[in-house]
Amino acid sequence: MDVTALYKFHSGLYVVSAQAGEDVGACIINTGLQLTSEPLQVEVVVNKQNHTEGVIRKAGHFALTVVTESANMLYIGRFGFRTSADYDKFEGIAHAKTALGDPYTTENAACVLACEVVNTLDVGTHTVFVGEVKDAACLSDDPPMTYGYYHTVLKGKTPPKASSFVAKA
Repeated sequence: MDVTALYKFHSGLYVVSAQAGEDVGACIINTGLQLTSEPLQVEVVVNKQNHTEGVIRKAGHFALTVVTESANMLYIGRFGFRTSADYDKFEGIAHAKTALGDPYTTENAACVLACEVVNTLDVGTHTVFVGEVKDAACLSDDPPMTYGYYHTVLKGKTPPKASSFVAKA
């Protein structure tokens, strides 16, 4: 099987983040999607082993930031290849908080959505969080980064915790 066929899906790259008390989590995901317009809802899919999954679960809300093509691999690595359990992903970069209190990066960001969790679905290794959008803001006119761009231009790899990871046979 040629698992690179999955790179043809035109999903984007996103930073999903949440804060529950002093506990902050943030990670890169490639599965964010608008589900409905009335009510306005989106979904994100987060690996259960990611610290961020537990923070979203505790907080009951999350920020979803659309990553732009201006992001480089150092930026993606900050959010995608380290754990929030022992690393402050927002230290030293421009960031703000949503109306719901979740931190989000303002660098390399097209827009941000503040979402309240209204449903969850256990899909084995991952949790699908359905969030009702409570606030949204455009942050830049830079084009959003697609997953295809990440693979073809930045030569990025799919980490094992990504929802789209498929082990090569």
